[in-house]
Amino acid sequence: MKLIIAIVQNQDSRRLSDEFVENGIRATKLSSTGGFLRAGNTTFLIGVQDRKVDSVLELIKENCSTRSQTMMSPPSYDFTLETDLTYPVDVEVGGATLFVLPIDQFLQF
Repeated sequence: MKLIIAIVQNQDSRRLSDEFVENGIRATKLSSTGGFLRAGNTTFLIGVQDRKVDSVLELIKENCSTRSQTMMSPPSYDFTLETDLTYPVDVEVGGATLFVLPIDQFLQF
């Protein structure tokens, strides 16, 4: 048995959650916040049998796409005589960050 921890952007979470339900995959959904962009994420905790890991990973891959997003660069707090203005920067967002962990024991009460 494995525990898959999938961190996905909020834009992808509803579609992925619907796919989990449609495919009979039980998952716990948690709200989380990313560190870099400080944007909302969703973290899914999914316990699956070893034989189903690849199909769950493929389902996540199909539903969590990367895309480009423009954001304003953060202001610099360097105290120089130059004026620091924020400017737009393109960053890649979306996709999924996954951790697959072995599980020693799984219990339901």
